Amino acid sequence: MTTLAGHDEAWRVWRAAAASDRMHHAWILAGREGLGKGLFARQAAADLVAEPGVHSPALANHPDVHLLCPLPANEDEAKKRDERTSYLKKRNISVEQVREMQRRLVTRPTLGERRVVLIDAADALEKGAVNALLKSLEEPPVGTFFMLVVHQLGRLLPTVRSRCTVLRFHPLGDAMLASVLDEAAPELDSGARAAAIAVAGGSPGRALGFATHNLGVAWKIMQRLIQNGDPDFALRAELSQALGQRPDRERLIAAIEAARMVLVGALGSADTAARLRIADAHGAMAGLAAQAPTYNFEPALLLIEIGALLASVAQTREGTD
Repeated sequence: MTTLAGHDEAWRVWRAAAASDRMHHAWILAGREGLGKGLFARQAAADLVAEPGVHSPALANHPDVHLLCPLPANEDEAKKRDERTSYLKKRNISVEQVREMQRRLVTRPTLGERRVVLIDAADALEKGAVNALLKSLEEPPVGTFFMLVVHQLGRLLPTVRSRCTVLRFHPLGDAMLASVLDEAAPELDSGARAAAIAVAGGSPGRALGFATHNLGVAWKIMQRLIQNGDPDFALRAELSQALGQRPDRERLIAAIEAARMVLVGALGSADTAARLRIADAHGAMAGLAAQAPTYNFEPALLLIEIGALLASVAQTREGTD
């Protein structure tokens, strides 16, 4: 199974706990999105349910690993999932998904002494789903371990956090990100690699996603928008051209995330007035990022909005002056 870099300390803590006789039954894997927490959780779950001398099926078909994640958004997206192509997901994990999992926990594990409930991501649980999950965390069935992948720890109820051991995942340094990109995307030129590292914010998943969508040219245009503004709409036109006439949803989401990280990167050298403009633009960009996975935006209009938010940071007639 493929792994991502930067997990040495997390593995040390996890394996020491797994080797003990009193391993805690519930774990939160916390850190920003794209650090590889979900992949770590799947590998850790496979190790936890493995039994010497017993054939272990693939994780997706393992009877003792129960994975909860947002379901496909509709029937058409479910077909795409079944065809193993990219598909849209619902925004939340429902209470019914949790209750179905709980109904499966009334029996003992099938192949060995342990089973795992893996929730990816737990900060996507509906309110009712969180309350239902609490019952299982308070009274876990024998041999059952819970792994909650969490991108924003503050969104989880304190009652959930208090019942779990938190395993934290930290952003990678630029050198390690460069190593990840060199191994996974050796075709990148130096400029595209530098852009991917700058946008990633220490997240190898983001860096690889950025590299996959080939957004190096768009990233440079975004920087020019922040620095120079766009009073004649020329840079917005360049941005649209760089992203293509009809970019798919995944490419649009990657472009929004790139724009958000360009704003974050601009904070370091900004004065007080510019910081306020950046904060306003970042808030609006975060709103677009939250809506993009589920709303049907017209790509051309969305790209104009992205460009306008970036341009609003510059001290031009589009900014505060």
